[in-house]
Amino acid sequence: MAKKRERKNLPEVELEKEFEQKLLDLARVTRVTAGGKNLRFRACVAIGNRNGRVGVGVAKGPDVAIAIEKAVRQAKKNLIEVPIVNGTIPHWIKEKYGAAEILLRPASAGKGLMAGGVIRAIAELAGIQNITAKMLGSNNKIANARATINAFLKLKKII
Repeated sequence: MAKKRERKNLPEVELEKEFEQKLLDLARVTRVTAGGKNLRFRACVAIGNRNGRVGVGVAKGPDVAIAIEKAVRQAKKNLIEVPIVNGTIPHWIKEKYGAAEILLRPASAGKGLMAGGVIRAIAELAGIQNITAKMLGSNNKIANARATINAFLKLKKII
């Protein structure tokens, strides 16, 4: 009789402890169909381990809990590595995503997170302690979150 191979899967509880999550945006969205209005919820969630790994996910669901759960799963699929040098980013960067335009600048030790809204939440979850950021274009939270992630992807580790 063949020996059964055991899978070594981590329990869900241990995976949940690894990443912290923050709800960036929650919206009630409707689609009008012939039968009436179809009500759903859209959640935008950022997850991070405060040690250089961060991800953003957007998902819809019939209720808030399902939408958030789906967004967290999406964020786990889209995790990126953020280069952090002495608690800040290695160099300044300007990034545009749609109408959203953001400017990220490294800050000296002790300055803190001088960023607003979505950028602050994502930088916090990434583990960045000192950064100066400015949202120049749109106020759309999802667009600003995607612009921040794209900016982090374009950062080069300077030794």
